[in-house]
Amino acid sequence: FVSGGDIWTVPASGGVAHLLITDPATESRPTYSPDGKELAFISNRTGNGDIYIFNFASGQVRRLTYDDALDQLNGWSHDGRWIYFSTSSHDVSGQNDIYRISVDGGTPMPVCADRYVNEFFAAPSPDGQSIALNDRGISSSQWWRRGHSHLDESQIVLCHPGAPPHYQALTDGQAKELWPMWSADGKTLHYVSDRSGAENIWTRPATPSGAARQVTQFREGRVLWPAISNDGRTIVFERDLGIWKLEVGSGKAEKVAITLRGAPSSTGVAHRSLTNGFENLALSPDGKKVAFAVHGQIFAASAKDGGDAQRVTESEANEQDLAWSPDSRKLVYASDRDGPTHLYVYDFVARQEAKVTGGAGADTQPQFAPDGKHIAFLRDAAKLVVIDPDGKNEHVLATGGLD
Repeated sequence: FVSGGDIWTVPASGGVAHLLITDPATESRPTYSPDGKELAFISNRTGNGDIYIFNFASGQVRRLTYDDALDQLNGWSHDGRWIYFSTSSHDVSGQNDIYRISVDGGTPMPVCADRYVNEFFAAPSPDGQSIALNDRGISSSQWWRRGHSHLDESQIVLCHPGAPPHYQALTDGQAKELWPMWSADGKTLHYVSDRSGAENIWTRPATPSGAARQVTQFREGRVLWPAISNDGRTIVFERDLGIWKLEVGSGKAEKVAITLRGAPSSTGVAHRSLTNGFENLALSPDGKKVAFAVHGQIFAASAKDGGDAQRVTESEANEQDLAWSPDSRKLVYASDRDGPTHLYVYDFVARQEAKVTGGAGADTQPQFAPDGKHIAFLRDAAKLVVIDPDGKNEHVLATGGLD
């Protein structure tokens, strides 16, 4: 597993974890080979993210892919000869395609590359004849978003490679369903779905017919980046910033108790480098500050000098719709940390955040009044509402189609 951008190893029963691979860069997605002798992983030590292989016997790390875009590691073939990954560098408009490359290196070859369709999170079947993957939606890049959104919905399909490939849809695309995983006999697929509300592990036959069944029974929280053992008996996944283990046969899931023990290769830093994905740029009225959203969080920086940005929000939710107060001291924004989006105000002088609105409605597009004494916003795209910055004196000004 990964902690602090380094790869650690721990017994499956839990206990003391030790550093396995450490580098000043960020490592991610460690994936064992079927024979357990090697570990594939992603590292951004050479740019956006390439795939590397670590050999347990020799301790050697070798680079496998050399693309300009992120090569998202999906998994190994069951015979250990191939590495499957998705990349957006060869399709239009940031769409991903599925490739495979020999573990000995060479030229990656496309296996499922339908033009204009986003294909990601692939899992080759045990017999190597088909590939379960996700298509459509933007969860390849927004897997981290908490809660349900239409844009995050994706379906699980079977791709039968050929010229051209043949596709069979297994799910209806009406939920966020990600990370398909095969049973050892190739007859069943396990995956993450939020169809019941919270994200859980589900299972279904690996054919278009047959009913899906929920395995775990979490009522809140997220299930992320699951991985299945080669014998299909155990699934591990991230939940609540910890590692959980699911016994597939019994359906019993429990958190793995882990104690970290080891020193990274370099001193940790308190900031991160952000180079793209900036949204909702908002210049303060005094022209001295700029606020923006990136990766769902809000930052503020000097509009003149740039440099280090101050992080404004610390939630796991998505923040957006930024607007400054006239005195440039406060920032109002919308956050979906409660489910529906509500408004919050951050005071840069007091360094405090305050919740302004609540309820079942979705509050968006806030704007301060010119005197700073009121905030106007839309509720459910049907009401124009005004409220004081302290959350008091809320009243509706108009109703209608106000999107």
